[in-house]
Amino acid sequence: MGNMMDYARPADGEMTERAVVTVVFLRMTKPPLRPDAVLPKGASLTRERLDVAAYRALYNEIGAPWLWWLRRMMPDDMLARHLASPTVSVSVLRVQGEVAGFYETDAGYWPFVNLNYFGLRQGFMGQGLGRLLLDAAVDSVFCGAVGLGGMTVNTCTADHPRALPNYLAAGFREYRRAREEWDIPVRLGLTVPAHVKA
Repeated sequence: MGNMMDYARPADGEMTERAVVTVVFLRMTKPPLRPDAVLPKGASLTRERLDVAAYRALYNEIGAPWLWWLRRMMPDDMLARHLASPTVSVSVLRVQGEVAGFYETDAGYWPFVNLNYFGLRQGFMGQGLGRLLLDAAVDSVFCGAVGLGGMTVNTCTADHPRALPNYLAAGFREYRRAREEWDIPVRLGLTVPAHVKA
C-alpha cells in the first residue's frame, strides 16, 4: 500500500479486499470571487468538538458508500488525540435540527489548510446543500487568514461521482494524480465498488 499509515495496515493473514483508485490532489491559493456562503432557512453550521463515538458514527455513515476506511482503522486513543488537536476543526451541518453532514479541516499542514473530510448523509443529498457546505468550508479557511498559502483537498475514483466536478467548480485546481492500491480489511464491513475493485 505504499505510504499507508502504520495503523491502517491489515494484520498478518487478515482477509482483505483490494481497491485500486486514482487519487486527485487539488489546491486553492486564493479565495473565489463570490459572496459568502449563506445556508437556507432552517439550516445551521456549527464548529463542534465531537467525541470519538459521535465522530465515528458520522464518519462511518457518511463515508461508507464512498469507501472511507482509514479512520475506521485508527485506534480510539489516536483518533481522540487527533480530534483534540488545536489544528483540527470539525463543523456539523444541521437542517431543522437534524444532522445533515460535516466537514473537517486541518491546519497542521500550514501554510496550507487541508479539507480532510467533507460529506452529507444520504437523505440530504440532491438539495444543493453540498455546494453550500463546501463553500462554507472554503470561507472558514480563507476568512481573516493571515499568512495562508491556500487550501488543499483530495478525492479519488471511489468517491461520489460529483465530488471532483464540485471541487473544481468551487475554485480548486488539480495539481497531481496518483494510483493507489488499498487492502481493506473485510472486518470493516465495507463494500468495495465494482469500478475500483481489483
